[in-house]
Amino acid sequence: MEPAQLDLQSSPIPGGRLARLYAYMVLDHPRLTLLLVGLLVLAGVWFAQGFRLDASSDSLLLENDEDLRFYHGIRARYGSDDSLIVTYTPDGPLMTPETLQRLRYLRDELSGLERIAGVTSLLDVPLLDSPRVSLGEVREGVRTLETPGVDLELAAREFRTNPLYANRLMSLDGATTALEVRLQPDVLLEELMRQRDELQEIRLGRALTRTEHAVLTALNERIGSRRQLLAEQQQADVAAVREVLDRYRDGAQIHLGGVPMITADMVEFIRADLKTFGLGVALFMVLLLGVAFKRWRWVQVPMLICFATVAVMTGLLGLTGWQVTVVSSNFVSLLLIIALSLTVHLIVRHEELHSEHPEASQRTLVRDTLRSLATPSLFTALTTAVAFGSLVVSDIRPVIDFGWMMVVGVLLAFVLAFVIFPAALVPLRPGTPVLRRHDATAVITRGFARLVERHGNITLAAYLLILVASIAGIARLTVENSFIEYFKTSTEIHQGMALVDRQLGGTIPLEVVVGPDQVFLDDQAALAREGAGGGAAGITGDSYWFNTFELERVAEIHAYLAGYDSIGKVLSMATTMEVLEMLNDDRPLDNLTLSVMHQRLPDAVRTTLFDPYMSKDGNQLRFAMRVIDSSPDLRRDRLIRQLEQGLVNDLGLEPEQARVNGMLVLYNNVLQSLFRSQILTLGAVFLAIFGMFLLLFRSLRLAAIGVMPTLTAAALVLGIMGWLGIPLDIMTITIAAITIGIGVHDTIHYLHRFRHEFPADHDYKAAVKRCHASVGRAIYYTSLTVTLGFSILALSNFIPTIYFGLLTGLAMVAALIANLTLLPLLVIKLRPLGSGA
Repeated sequence: MEPAQLDLQSSPIPGGRLARLYAYMVLDHPRLTLLLVGLLVLAGVWFAQGFRLDASSDSLLLENDEDLRFYHGIRARYGSDDSLIVTYTPDGPLMTPETLQRLRYLRDELSGLERIAGVTSLLDVPLLDSPRVSLGEVREGVRTLETPGVDLELAAREFRTNPLYANRLMSLDGATTALEVRLQPDVLLEELMRQRDELQEIRLGRALTRTEHAVLTALNERIGSRRQLLAEQQQADVAAVREVLDRYRDGAQIHLGGVPMITADMVEFIRADLKTFGLGVALFMVLLLGVAFKRWRWVQVPMLICFATVAVMTGLLGLTGWQVTVVSSNFVSLLLIIALSLTVHLIVRHEELHSEHPEASQRTLVRDTLRSLATPSLFTALTTAVAFGSLVVSDIRPVIDFGWMMVVGVLLAFVLAFVIFPAALVPLRPGTPVLRRHDATAVITRGFARLVERHGNITLAAYLLILVASIAGIARLTVENSFIEYFKTSTEIHQGMALVDRQLGGTIPLEVVVGPDQVFLDDQAALAREGAGGGAAGITGDSYWFNTFELERVAEIHAYLAGYDSIGKVLSMATTMEVLEMLNDDRPLDNLTLSVMHQRLPDAVRTTLFDPYMSKDGNQLRFAMRVIDSSPDLRRDRLIRQLEQGLVNDLGLEPEQARVNGMLVLYNNVLQSLFRSQILTLGAVFLAIFGMFLLLFRSLRLAAIGVMPTLTAAALVLGIMGWLGIPLDIMTITIAAITIGIGVHDTIHYLHRFRHEFPADHDYKAAVKRCHASVGRAIYYTSLTVTLGFSILALSNFIPTIYFGLLTGLAMVAALIANLTLLPLLVIKLRPLGSGA
């Protein structure tokens, strides 16, 4: 084939006014253009100071989840479960005066921290069986471990056997104790969320007025700002607690757990990964670009484009207050991929033209590089943006934000690549062409071309088998995951959560809230209409649950919940009844005794025994549980469904009477929503990409061929996840969109180049060989650089980051192979440009 002829005139890029302005800036005034870009980058770096990470539990929840509103209501009534758990395992015996004194110092120092509302330890709770006390003695005052003369041996036995304390404040072997560190609640945030929930309830029934809509918008802004402030305070609180704990580690093993700690550590892991691995990936890309292209400029220019893209995008996020969550934390890595891919295609095309026309000026080479790649690169950027844009249909705000971030970031990368690349090169001399047509890269790409030519049918059969196996793997995909599996076993957070799981009743909060039946509600409504009031018979006569008959059912429900292997500690009014019977000399309680006890117990005891488990009127109960997050048999969605069905079918409760809630339910709702939305949106994404191919190539057959490599790569990655048992979670759920966004880059460039090569001789196989020797090199360089670069993420301590790096690399390899084998094979077989020579 004759080399492509260059237009060696110095005229600017043809087109309209915008095209002439573009050529005027990047070709005629490149230094001014670079100066303006430099100022933009500096502005981005400045505003990046406002860049924020949000890994709070609220940031991972469905915005309009009815369970979330119910959860906030239950927390307001019974108290928050957002506490830090400190486990303390002394090297020697626990129940000795010396150990208890050291534990006292630890408790007091934690209580003295500014934002700690209180600390509950085994030093503070009432002793009721050390020795046994009566109700009258309890009314006179309760003993604790700090009461002089307490029998430590009896107290140790009580902590191991009392249903309130065993497996909660002390492990069953008596070696470990726990301190519950309660953080200060934020009354303002709770009030703002209550007002927002009221408006959202109104919106479900009718459209909001202009005033109501403005109020809702203002509330959302205030809630976002308040959450950010509280997230920073919470990180500081966790750090302050750890600083105190570090002073007591001599002579004891101490671990920290609890939901606030999980969220704080997730932020720290993500922030560390952004800094350490972002720099590591960049340095690795520098090394690989240097090896691939052997010229310093082909390292400087791509890295300048990548840095400018990340800096400007980060500054934009900081300027707008657009928070990055766990889902979107890898947007920096993805922007590096996309910016690098765009730039490598420009480099390879520039070197091709320079090798064919070594006498051409730099300005001409740059101009014709832009001419030949402007259209495919623009459609590449738009198609990638469409792929990520599919995420905005999700119900989950972090996923929506991630979709929009990537849409903006992809378009920004395209603009900066086509501004910085020409502006940086035009002032430089072309130098000596470095494109080598017989190096290792050429051997590999020619090998793929020969595979397609000589073993086409076998290759096609192999892809068919891969597709079948991938579909089978996709059918095995689950959305089961656990927080403890997010962290390596060597990390303190994993060790602490495992200890709490094994010895202190579980990690993740779950609760069942049970109300009265419909007959009772109807009777109460009738009494209210008649103006009749209760109260004469006391709480046992007026309430639905707090009487001897219904409390027997409470014990049945409690035993049923405790019977699940994956449920650890269960606390409820059944636990309270065991303690009250103990105070009554182990005799059964009648309604009169129950009513008297409820009235005469000291406030401190009533707060411990009644308030967390029963409403003031006795008509609603709360069964507080902890799920063993590390249980290998735990299937969260199945557990929730079993509880919902069992409470009705096995225990005879009415469907509206019982409700399963808690952090486990909220997070499971997120995962289930992600799974459903991902399945629904993938089809829409491929339709959109098909439309983009149709618009670009004006060929139905080429468009159909174009979606196949990306579809195969996405199916392969998801299928491997299914076969390896890697669950879909809030980070890995985006892998399919990422695979599509990355793979479609190379597909567009390959097909666009094929349409350019085919008219030379109308020989499909010859055109494929030429494409592999030209654009195939760019595809190979991009894929190799990104795959090896992202393998660095496997060194992270945060398991989702490891999965992200490895799966992204796998996606790049799958897309590379599919675009260099399946794509040309389908082109040869289906002949979309006619019968050929």
